[in-house]
Amino acid sequence: MNGSRRNSGSSLVSSSSASSNLSHLEEDTWILWGRIVNEWEEVRKKKEKQLKDLVRKGVPHHFRAIVWQLLCNAQNMPIKDQYSELLKMTSPCEKLIRRDIARTYPEHEFFKEKDSLGQEVLFNVMKAYSLVDREVGYCQGSAFIVGLLLMQMPEEEAFCVFVKLMQDYRLRELFKPSMAELGLCMYQFESMIQEQLPELHIHFQAQSFHTSMYASSWFLTIFLTSFPLPVATRIFDIFMCEGLEIVFRVGLAILQMNQAELIQLDMEGMLQHFQKVIPHQLDSGPDKVIQAAYQVKYNAKKMKKLEKDYTTIKTKEMEEQVEIKRLRTENRLLKQRIDTLEKESASLADRLIQGQVTRAQEAEENYLVRRELTTVKQQSEEASAQLEQAKNTIRQLQQQQQPRAKGPLRFSEESVLQLEQELVQARLKEAESQCALKEMQDKILDMEKRNSSLPDDTNVARLQEELIGVKLREAEAVTGLKELRQQVRDLEDHWQRHLARTASRWKDSPKKNTLSELQDELMSVRLREAEAQAELRETRQRMLELETQNQIHSNQLRRAEQESRCFQECVQTLTTQNKDLQVQLQEIKRRQAEIECKSKEEVMAVRLREADNIAAMAELQQQISELEIQKEEGKVQGQLNHTDSSQYIRDLKDQIAELKQEIYCLKGQRGLTSQPTFDGIHIVNHYMGVDESYQSSDDDDDDDDDGVKEPDLQEAQQQSSTRIKLHPKLEDADSEDEDGDALRLSVPPSANHKSTTV
Repeated sequence: MNGSRRNSGSSLVSSSSASSNLSHLEEDTWILWGRIVNEWEEVRKKKEKQLKDLVRKGVPHHFRAIVWQLLCNAQNMPIKDQYSELLKMTSPCEKLIRRDIARTYPEHEFFKEKDSLGQEVLFNVMKAYSLVDREVGYCQGSAFIVGLLLMQMPEEEAFCVFVKLMQDYRLRELFKPSMAELGLCMYQFESMIQEQLPELHIHFQAQSFHTSMYASSWFLTIFLTSFPLPVATRIFDIFMCEGLEIVFRVGLAILQMNQAELIQLDMEGMLQHFQKVIPHQLDSGPDKVIQAAYQVKYNAKKMKKLEKDYTTIKTKEMEEQVEIKRLRTENRLLKQRIDTLEKESASLADRLIQGQVTRAQEAEENYLVRRELTTVKQQSEEASAQLEQAKNTIRQLQQQQQPRAKGPLRFSEESVLQLEQELVQARLKEAESQCALKEMQDKILDMEKRNSSLPDDTNVARLQEELIGVKLREAEAVTGLKELRQQVRDLEDHWQRHLARTASRWKDSPKKNTLSELQDELMSVRLREAEAQAELRETRQRMLELETQNQIHSNQLRRAEQESRCFQECVQTLTTQNKDLQVQLQEIKRRQAEIECKSKEEVMAVRLREADNIAAMAELQQQISELEIQKEEGKVQGQLNHTDSSQYIRDLKDQIAELKQEIYCLKGQRGLTSQPTFDGIHIVNHYMGVDESYQSSDDDDDDDDDGVKEPDLQEAQQQSSTRIKLHPKLEDADSEDEDGDALRLSVPPSANHKSTTV
């Protein structure tokens, strides 16, 4: 014993020798258990029944550590050598373990102090096991079992015993996260109550007092949290030898002992009775309850049958839960589909309303653009009319010019420039109107393009049909959802009835059991039928969805084809308009070239006529010079008499009148322009009196007949050498405003001095 407890600083049991006051019975018990421990293998094989009887009577306190290890075969386990290495590792359950340590045996001396040796070794064992079995990890009730082990043995040995208990005593299945083994134990224990304590079972059902409300802690902690520690330790001795059977026996014995009191209480009273009254009933010792436990009927074969029945029931429950989960999933999917359909219908309605609003806005914009286009067309027509009027004016001027081309009248360069400016302004106005017209056409094309993208009347009708179809499918989906909900309610009702039947199955007769089995089969058939109907509705729903998608895709393809045709028509229209515009542009360029050629020809013609006018003026000057020369020659030679001189003067006057007439014609031609196109010529003619200009020397004595005095003749002779002078003079339009004439012929009142000015 001392060798098995080496390094045991955590055990509260002293290893000192027995007191001298021990009775002979105790001495015999010590001697007996010493022989059993020393001859364990032989006793375990040959005297198992006697060993069980001894364990039921209780294992001596000092022998518990070694006897528990022997009972569960926890000696020399390889995992014991890994314990120190496990303590160096980190467990994900450390925080949970630290939190629950203070609540494990809070009134026991070994564990009640914080950070004491007991709490530390308890933490070490729980941490090590959470690292060994990561599936289970840490469960709260397991700390009480480990704490009881640490009260009897060191932490390494307690760790090995706890591992054995978890592996071989069904504790691991009890502490798994699913706790499936605990459900089986509750089912078996409830079946035992129904069989052996039917009145109490009926009372529990009437009060809805489920077995798990009071018995789950019995199985998870082996009564360590429900009974006093000495009583629980005695029961744990038997548990180490016989397993969970003792838990069933003791639990049923407790219910038998308290049946009369429990039947008189309600749910809360029963809970208080289990928590406060029953523990105090066992203060006298465990012998009474252990004896009553072994009076309870326990059939291992029947427990196996109950285990199979429970497995079958759980399998059916799992299948039904899977079916219900599937139905709920389908219900959720149907709800989602309905929400999607509602959203699609709302979206279609919004699109329809938005399309109508946008269409109204586009119609209003179209009206405004068309009105602007009408205004621009009117402006273009006015500009075209002005251009045509200008062309008519040019044509009229050209027609007026043609009959004058033969005569001396000519157009000036200034009139041509003015006409060119008017032509340029007309072309600018025409270009502006063309630009405005093109801009309006672009706007109209843009508006037509946007109108084509909007749903027209046929598209609106299609959208309305789609909306109606979606609403119909939504109604069908809602109907299917209601039917599925009704099926789920029916299945739940069947399930409740099935639970009621299975709960009362153990007290029914074989005929009723057969009837219940037939009802179970009928319910299974109904479940399969409901499943088939659900699959059929799901298939129909999918078919409706596919048809809806097909219709939507067909409508989209139709709209795409319509848009493609619209785009092709727009491209053809634009191509035609582009060709027309190119033709118009070429025509405008050709007209512009013709007008430029005509304007150049007119300018050249005006310049030629100006040159002709200059040549005519030069000829006139030459004629005047010749006349002057002839006059000088006539005076020098003296060949003219008075009569001849008068005739000559009259001839000169006639010629001067003709020249004056031509000058007036030239003046009228220059009056068309505001600026002179050539230099003015100033001609001054100084000549003698008419009688003396051509008087010969033979007639000098006839002073009375001529009426000219001697001094006058001498003055005339002094001025006879005077000739006609040509003074080039550049004059603008303002210098000619005195007489209003471009060419002026003046004769002074003096008879002795006459001048002609051009």
